Order: sequence, then C-alpha cells, then structure tokens
Amino acid sequence: MTTNEAGGKELKAAGKATPRWLDSAVTFKKCTALKVSFILLGLGDLLLTVLAMYLGIWELNPLVRFLVHIPILLVLLKVVIPVGVAWIMPGRLLIPSIALLGAAVVWNIKEICAFWF
Repeated sequence: MTTNEAGGKELKAAGKATPRWLDSAVTFKKCTALKVSFILLGLGDLLLTVLAMYLGIWELNPLVRFLVHIPILLVLLKVVIPVGVAWIMPGRLLIPSIALLGAAVVWNIKEICAFWF
C-alpha cells in the first residue's frame, strides 16, 4: 500500500472525503463538456466581437478595442490563454466563467441584431 492510499483511507476513516474536484485539473479527460463549452463560448465571443467591429459597432472594452488592430495578440488573448486556463482549472471552477461568457455572447448577438435591424 502506498502512502497516498494509506492517507486516503485515513481521511475516509476520519470522516473526511478526498477532494475529487481536483481530479479534472491539468487534463481534458475529465469535465470535458465544461472545458469545451468554455473554449467554444470564448471563440463565439471573439467571432461576434470581430463581426461587430466590422459592422462599425463601437467596442466598449478598451483593451479589446486596441487588440482588434493587432490580430495575433487578439488570438493569443481570446484563444490561446482560454485553452490554457481550461486545461489547468478544474471543470467545476469554470462554471461561473461559462455563465459570464454565455451572457457576453447573448449580449453580442443582441447588439448586432439591434444594429442590423
């Protein structure tokens, strides 16, 4: 029996469960749906932001407004970093971010529709 197994049995015997939510950290094998939805919502936000800027809608975020003119930095900020965050973070900790990104995507769609029609 290894030390980790013995430690886990001692914690269970003491009535404390081992933290299972950390099992999804630093992998895409667990909580895959949460991690993929985080990444896809980020990509949706990026595409809708670029579309809105193309249509002439003013970007409220000054950082993104600046980065739209430097595409490689925009891709780094909106694609590469979120993929890294999704890989490192446990899936359950991404749920608030997924909700906020979903709200941002809905807001972008609403603004584009209001501008277009």
